[in-house]
Amino acid sequence: MAEYDLCLAWSWEYDLGLVALLRRACAAADLRLLEVTPQTLQAVIAGLEDRSCTFGALFDRASDCDEAFLGLNSWALARDVQRLNRRELAVTAWNKAVLHLLFEARSIPVPHTIVLRPFCEKPDHPVIDLSSVGPAFTVKPARQGGGDGVRLQATSWDQVVAARAEFPHDEYLIQQSIVPLELDSRPAWFRVLNCFDRVYPCWWNQRTHVYIPVTEEEERALNLGPLRDITARIAQTCGLELFSSEVALSVDGQFYVIDYVNDPVDLRLQSQAVDGVPDCIVQAIATRIVDWVKSSDSGLTAPEDPA
Repeated sequence: MAEYDLCLAWSWEYDLGLVALLRRACAAADLRLLEVTPQTLQAVIAGLEDRSCTFGALFDRASDCDEAFLGLNSWALARDVQRLNRRELAVTAWNKAVLHLLFEARSIPVPHTIVLRPFCEKPDHPVIDLSSVGPAFTVKPARQGGGDGVRLQATSWDQVVAARAEFPHDEYLIQQSIVPLELDSRPAWFRVLNCFDRVYPCWWNQRTHVYIPVTEEEERALNLGPLRDITARIAQTCGLELFSSEVALSVDGQFYVIDYVNDPVDLRLQSQAVDGVPDCIVQAIATRIVDWVKSSDSGLTAPEDPA
């Protein structure tokens, strides 16, 4: 039987930089890495079924776009195999409407938001008073990612109506627009990445999407410590090990979580894409994943088949 410590399922061509870092990190730690791509998926599934191969931990970056990869999750779940970002938790985290309510219940700071039922359930939604979200606001679908369907600086109910029809099966969030404070001549707008117990705060330009790591000196001098506390609370709430969140420090001096949980995280390397994540952070994430595999019992013995 071929036994692997970590199974990495991936299908996005731009994950190649991350994959290369994981290959090197696994090799350095003497861990056996099984890569599963669309080209090898069926052969791997067959191997798992006939017990000619097995793995002890799963990092799935493919099933969100290709349900054929769900077989890996089912196999791992049935055998209690360690899984990074367990899918049953990720599905909840993909719904911004559900997360908004969870964050409010746990006092995680979020902008004032109105949540509307899906267009398909209530196409003729009565006009509502939008004064609570301000003269200009953001309209976003609950289950889309990558900015799809998001309308910034909306000002009228007609714009809300048009937005709801774009993704008719989604709840919609009408969210107060946050004006960031200026710190050191740049907007206090951040993308924060979380990997297990490690937090990586970055300045993030809303227009160019360029990341710049927050230095330890900046964190102390500008009182940016709450970025770590907020991110840790988000991790406790959503249950995911690897994600990113968008956080702003408003002109009123308060931190607000703007984009709640991004999963899977876009981990393109900054050396390969100007709006990618700094290479040092992706390297640290790859190392942390390998540490997770090493510290668990996942790679030591083959998981037993369910009775």
